[in-house]
Amino acid sequence: MHRTIRGQLFLAFLVTTLLVVLGMYVFMRWSLNRGFSEFIETRQQEQVTNVIEGLSEYYKNNQGWGNLAADKQKWIDLLWQANPHHHDRPHSWFEQARTEPPDFWPPALPEPPASKKRFIPFGLRAMLLNADKTIIFGRQDALPQLSLQPIRYQEKIVGFLGLLPNKTVNHDSEIRFMERQSEAFILIALIMVLLSACLAWLLAFILGRPLKRITTAAKALAVGRYNIRLPIESTDELGQLAQNFNDMAGALEQSEQSRQRWVADISHELRTPLAVLRGELEALQDGIRPLTTEAIDSLFGDVMRLNRLTEDLYQLSLSDQGALSYRKIPVNPIEILIEDLAALKPEFQNKHISIQWINKLSNAVNIYADPDRLSQLFRNLLNNSVNYTDPNGQLVISVVRKIDKLVLNFSDTEPGVPEHELPKLFDRFYRVENSRNRYHGGAGLGLAICSNIVEAHNGTIQACSSSLKGLAIQIELPISL
Repeated sequence: MHRTIRGQLFLAFLVTTLLVVLGMYVFMRWSLNRGFSEFIETRQQEQVTNVIEGLSEYYKNNQGWGNLAADKQKWIDLLWQANPHHHDRPHSWFEQARTEPPDFWPPALPEPPASKKRFIPFGLRAMLLNADKTIIFGRQDALPQLSLQPIRYQEKIVGFLGLLPNKTVNHDSEIRFMERQSEAFILIALIMVLLSACLAWLLAFILGRPLKRITTAAKALAVGRYNIRLPIESTDELGQLAQNFNDMAGALEQSEQSRQRWVADISHELRTPLAVLRGELEALQDGIRPLTTEAIDSLFGDVMRLNRLTEDLYQLSLSDQGALSYRKIPVNPIEILIEDLAALKPEFQNKHISIQWINKLSNAVNIYADPDRLSQLFRNLLNNSVNYTDPNGQLVISVVRKIDKLVLNFSDTEPGVPEHELPKLFDRFYRVENSRNRYHGGAGLGLAICSNIVEAHNGTIQACSSSLKGLAIQIELPISL
């Protein structure tokens, strides 16, 4: 059976509230019964004390129980007057006791209806015994059940007041009070259950509404609608969840846009050299262009440019996925850079580009890096300078240490890069139109690969305008201790 989160929240809140109400009802009933029992016991003890005081006074005035034993009415009056809550007229059962034989006490009580509790007045549970525990008022068969309280006169026990046990509420008003309290508790419990149901529904609706919106938005996101966003209406966990969802949707939207641009750029970059190759081959087939060494060299150059593009794409895809193998060891990057400069020196000489080396390091430094990837990084930067610097230009390479960072700066002469285009230089396939062309530059992937390599070594790379009116690339790499 399919259950909604709103229904589950409703049931959870309702069951929790029902358990709380039930617990409160049971506790209140237990507390009332216990408190009421203590109240009844206290009042009974008060009556016992009053009766004993009255009997002690009677014994003092009459110097014995002889007159009382012959006066049942006086015994009834003493019991009735000892109750501080007595009414003007004794109960009908006391009236019945007057008509019974003097030696019969207490009177026989009628059996109560099955639906009602027995009403036993305090006086009908009292018996009077002599000091030797012979009966003055009472029944012989009830003696084993009695709880005896001594009656004293001049520090001597002159008799005993015996009480029959009573496990029930012993007054009509007390019974009615307990019944009214039970009815009130049940009514309050029902009202609380109704209120809890309303509150549970309201909370389930309030909490379920943002969850339902998130579910709907997640379904839209699953089918490719990455522009969907959730309203943020609070700062609690649900608000944070909505914010995280929006961040995820924004990242997916940006990733999808990058993927679309990636596919479009690759198609465009591959289409151009393929079209050139096709045109030249068709010209050779049609006899428009003779098959000479120059024609073959031109075709070979186009194939090599296509090969460089596919290799750059492969390297970039590996670095994006983190699949480039990095075998990091402590190395001296300056030695690697000097070797790469020596390897590319003929290309700089062919364009009459001079190289100025500025080393401000007082001691050799090591960094924890992959020497092959560092060489790839340096050669990409040096190739950029060769390809994009005008003939008779200059490249200045400076190296300096800043605390725990090694800073390398590659600064060349014209042409420069407009200020607004500097942040885009590390984007893949990005080329500055006035200086980067397919013949000299390639597909615009070199600096993107450089950025990935530097990040893999926990460093930073940035581009800025050079003081030589060209481009400056600055790299910071952490120095290993």
